[in-house]
This record gives sequence, structure tokens and C-alpha cells, in this order.
Amino acid sequence: MLERMRANPDNSYLGLMLALTFSTGIIDAVGYLGLDRVFTGNMTGNVVILGMGLAGADELPVLGPAVALVAFMAGAAAGGRVLRGSRDGWTGKHTALFGAVAAVLVAGAITVLTVEIVQGSFLAYSATAALGLAMGCQAATARHIAVKDVTTVVVTSTITGLASDSVLGKGGGQPWARRAGAVVLIGAGAATGALLLNVNLGAGMLLSAAITIAVLALGHITRPGRGPRVPYDGVISQG
Repeated sequence: MLERMRANPDNSYLGLMLALTFSTGIIDAVGYLGLDRVFTGNMTGNVVILGMGLAGADELPVLGPAVALVAFMAGAAAGGRVLRGSRDGWTGKHTALFGAVAAVLVAGAITVLTVEIVQGSFLAYSATAALGLAMGCQAATARHIAVKDVTTVVVTSTITGLASDSVLGKGGGQPWARRAGAVVLIGAGAATGALLLNVNLGAGMLLSAAITIAVLALGHITRPGRGPRVPYDGVISQG
């Protein structure tokens, strides 16, 4: 398996980014349902909620979405700064950044597992900021890896491409499997996160952290230059 991943880094990166897309769905469910209708990964939805909240619609929150937005941008800026000048593909910097994301998620999970979080409290906003920071850093790191149609944090453009390039649209073929996979996985992640809220607010964070750790471990040990590179023809040689 590892040899196959090293020989086909593009397919490897696709699988890893799809796993992070599922993880983002979990975190967005935690934020929206557990932290007073705040998206910490999907900034499109978060900005819309913020705009409606500022207009006073339906008593929607303002401070929470604003905190998430600022934190997300800070995390993305930090990720971009670390990756400045890095070569294409997975590097040690990508591993370190995903490690930082996992660390923030674990720290947040431990906090909410040990301390009761009341919506609108300082701790709730701190949890929102931590998740936004982590998701921003993840998005910037995934963006540098540049898997087409899989940003790990939003699927609007993916859905657009899926419909636009379908037989009902312009046709001509498309990478429908990865596009549909991203849409399904972020939705499945949201459903999983919602179910885990019945256990504890931190349960979803822990699962998301575990997924991130698995992704960074696989990405690190199979990155180009790590171990022998062999031409892959669909058959793993035995020896």
C-alpha cells in the first residue's frame, strides 16, 4: 500500500484531502450545533450568517461568526507564511502544519470534555476561535497541496463543476468521482458530527483530530523522496 501511494502521489493526495473534507464536516457540525450556529470551516456559510446577524434577522449570532472568521483568516495566513517558498507536493512543513491542526483540535476536545461550555460564554468563543484557527490552517495547507476540486473546507465550487460539466450541462467528461466524493463526504462528516454531539461536544473534535493525525502520518511517510520510488504499473512486486 505504501509503495503504491509513493508511486502515485496525486491519487494519494486526493484520498488524504477527501478524508480531511469528511473531518471538516464533523467540525462544522460541532460549531453550528454546539457553538450557537457558527461555521468554523465553511466560511461562505459563516459570512452569510454574519451578514444576516448584523441585519438583526432571526436573532442570529454576530460575535461568534465574527470570531470564527477572524480566527480562520489568522490560521490561513499562518499556514501561508510557513509554506512560503515551499516546493510543490508534500513536505515536512505540510506535516508540521497538519500536526498543529491536530494539536489544536485535541486541546479543544480536552477542554470541552473537562469543562462545561455554555453558549455565549468566553469558553465558547475560545472554542470557536480555536476551531476557526485550525480549519484556516488546514485550508491553507490543503490549498498548497492543490488537489483539484478538493479544498477540504467548501464544496460550492465542486457542486458547480459537477452540475456544469454533467451531461445536463456542457458535457464532455469530468472528474465526477472526486467531485461527488467531496460533496458526499462533507455531508457524511456533518451527519457524524451531529450524532457525536449526543455523546459530548468534544467527541467530534477528537474524531476529527484522529483523522488529521492519520492523514499527516500517511502523507509524511509516503511523500516523494521518502523511501524508494518505483514505477507503478498496477502490480506490487513481491520480494
